[in-house]
Amino acid sequence: MQTATTGKKQIVLTVGNSMMGDDGAGPLLAERLRHQPVSGWEVMEGGAMPEDCLHLIRTAMPERVVVVDAADIGETAGTVRIIDPDTIADMFMVSTHSLPLSFLIDELKTFVPEVVFVGIQPAIVAFSFPLTEMVEEAVSAVYTKLSDWQGADSFEHC
Repeated sequence: MQTATTGKKQIVLTVGNSMMGDDGAGPLLAERLRHQPVSGWEVMEGGAMPEDCLHLIRTAMPERVVVVDAADIGETAGTVRIIDPDTIADMFMVSTHSLPLSFLIDELKTFVPEVVFVGIQPAIVAFSFPLTEMVEEAVSAVYTKLSDWQGADSFEHC
């Protein structure tokens, strides 16, 4: 899918496990993008093993990848932040994934011109808990921003 304004391919790579409470933020965003696509964006659901999507992303040759996941950034539940890829390894991230997200981001940066990591502060990450209202609202905020994406300036940084 090409963007109307730039003609460049953009991918949202969602990460998370919908059976783990607020770690389901990424899967919820993927579901919403599948049912209500945003012009200019493709969605890939990475689940708990987003590194399995690397070959698909490499084949797609996008200009931009936005990775969305629950992240313990020490903020109020539902807070959305752009997390600098260089600091991901230093932060405690909600870890329901097989490999550290820093590996994924570093690998994406080798062949994607722009990689942005969007973290959503979870309230609870535990098996069989539902997504909280705060995180559902945060997912809606990310979804809304995609139609007028301003890159790393779309949300505050941490």
